[in-house]
Amino acid sequence: MKKLTLIKVAELAGVGIATVDRVLNERGGVRPETVRKVLRAARQAGLQRLLPDDTQHPWQIEVFLSSNGTWFFQQLAEEFANIADRLGYRKIKLFRTLVSENPPEKLAEKIKKSGELRDGIIVYGHDYPVIHEALSWCKDKGVPVVTLVSDLPDSHRFCHVGINQYQAGRTAGLLMSQTMTHEGDVIMVSGRFDFSAHIQRISGFRDAITQRAPWLRLREVLAGEDERHKIRTLLNHTLQQSNNVVGLYNSGDNNSDISAVLQQHQLLGRCCYITHELYDVTQDLLQTGALSYTLDQNARQHAVLATELLIRHLEQGHIPDLYKDGRVELRIVTAENLD
Repeated sequence: MKKLTLIKVAELAGVGIATVDRVLNERGGVRPETVRKVLRAARQAGLQRLLPDDTQHPWQIEVFLSSNGTWFFQQLAEEFANIADRLGYRKIKLFRTLVSENPPEKLAEKIKKSGELRDGIIVYGHDYPVIHEALSWCKDKGVPVVTLVSDLPDSHRFCHVGINQYQAGRTAGLLMSQTMTHEGDVIMVSGRFDFSAHIQRISGFRDAITQRAPWLRLREVLAGEDERHKIRTLLNHTLQQSNNVVGLYNSGDNNSDISAVLQQHQLLGRCCYITHELYDVTQDLLQTGALSYTLDQNARQHAVLATELLIRHLEQGHIPDLYKDGRVELRIVTAENLD
């Protein structure tokens, strides 16, 4: 009779008997929405046993971040951990997964697997067809996905949380044009040519310099691919070919290596040097006058906004504006406004 009742519960809930067993015995691994559906079916079927409290099942959210080891992603991982601690395990169960940025198929596979188990997903990924397909798969499953930092235009993401990367590049260009008012060469260093955030930053910087500072000559973009040796080699070669470098804009990481090469060529502190993120390296460079500005995109606000928007949707059905609700404000940091 007991087995027949469990079969009836499974039929009423539209799930397998194994899922019913996991819910009733609180083994986990089942989405809260499904848990509530099973418990409703159990009451409807008249199951004679003490049932778990369906209000005590936390929302399960998985966050996919880059494993590239940069300060920003380390900080993001820490901020998400802080949020999970603050909300408590009864409210949210948050899984943080670090994934290599290449090949994208690996991330796409993990997103799909997560869509089978989680209530919502937050993901940092790049604009590849296989990632778009994974987000479309999640949408069909009813699992909302928030893109983080780097947007995936025309994908089936629930909303995007991050700064306006093109605007960040334009801001760097504006600062460069206002700081260097005399003729000279400006070097652009990009982390990756195939990552949209870097493409947008460089594009914004180039447009701003072209429109606002025609006296500045933009050199060919150096694609360091986030490889220390390659960045050093490319930058050293470029500096050897120019005797009038007045500015450098770095859209990515590796500021230790860039500042070391500038120092070798006696340009550190003499040219306008602009980069991104406030961390120990850039803070030291600002304090010594080697770095003119850094544009910080606020890791904590990324984590808070992404989590809050997802939980609000899961609990209340709120549909956020694709960009407006997840907009993170860029902060311009100089030696005078360090924390």
